[in-house]
Amino acid sequence: MTNLIDIVIAIMIDWIIGDPYWFPHPVIYIGKFISFLEKKGRKLCRTNAGIKMFGGFIVITVALISFTIPFLILTAAKHVIWLYHCLNIIIIWTTLAAKCLSGEAKKVYYALKNNDLEDARVKLSYIVGRDTKSLSDKEIIRADVETVAENAADGVIAPLFYAIIGGAPLAMMYKGINTMDSMLGYMNEKYRYIGFFPAKVDDVFNFIPARVAGILICIVAFVVKGSPVESFRIMIRDRKNHKSPNCAYPEGAAAGAMRIQLGGTNVYFGEVVYKPTIGDKNVELSFKHIDECIKLMYGAEALMIILYALALSVLITKI
Repeated sequence: MTNLIDIVIAIMIDWIIGDPYWFPHPVIYIGKFISFLEKKGRKLCRTNAGIKMFGGFIVITVALISFTIPFLILTAAKHVIWLYHCLNIIIIWTTLAAKCLSGEAKKVYYALKNNDLEDARVKLSYIVGRDTKSLSDKEIIRADVETVAENAADGVIAPLFYAIIGGAPLAMMYKGINTMDSMLGYMNEKYRYIGFFPAKVDDVFNFIPARVAGILICIVAFVVKGSPVESFRIMIRDRKNHKSPNCAYPEGAAAGAMRIQLGGTNVYFGEVVYKPTIGDKNVELSFKHIDECIKLMYGAEALMIILYALALSVLITKI
């Protein structure tokens, strides 16, 4: 129950202040460490097989350090209850990205609302890996909605999932793994080998959370006047319409809830990547769908914590 309270407080802090620029966010240092290891690996390894194995070494190293540091911090503070819970809340808070994701997505939303296509492209480039320089307004909207839907799973639901089952250390370890995938997990020529293991391990860690996120989004489809049944139908039908084994679940659920079509061809680092579509084109894409997808993300997060609280209550009652 104390873990539930800590998680709820962490969520509230994230909803209110997000990731302030002045705060020394752990992900920044995790990212710098990954970059350091990547550079070392490329210098040390002369073959593709060697680089690929070094990618596995990066996964093990970053995962262990991401787990061990918060574990040791909390262990050292466990005899001072108030300090332990304060630190636990802060660590869990830093693994959540709802407010940050919402804010960055809304920058694109407002740029489109003001008919500033060039500014929308620039704002979008901060949060996606694809080339945004020549995207149309509809392609910008699609990219922004896809990013919110995908990150509702790996930036919000997944950290919560691991915080629930393993506390702050496990949530931070997941964050380290997800950061590796964000930096190295591209299946293009540059990252094909060093990013192989980071991408695969991230797929494993997101396997359950992505499906949980998809189901939660289906349930809260009503917040955007969508049908939970239709949302679930689209999610199941199009769950394999993505190169990732996980991304199509939250994207499909969001597409079904908003009755729009996502997916299609994108350009990453100059390489054209062909993707199947997700959802049906019942409604034309509008910048308003960015705001609707954000509502689905917050609704899914709120529902998850409510279900966790209910499950705990039932468990405590039985005990």
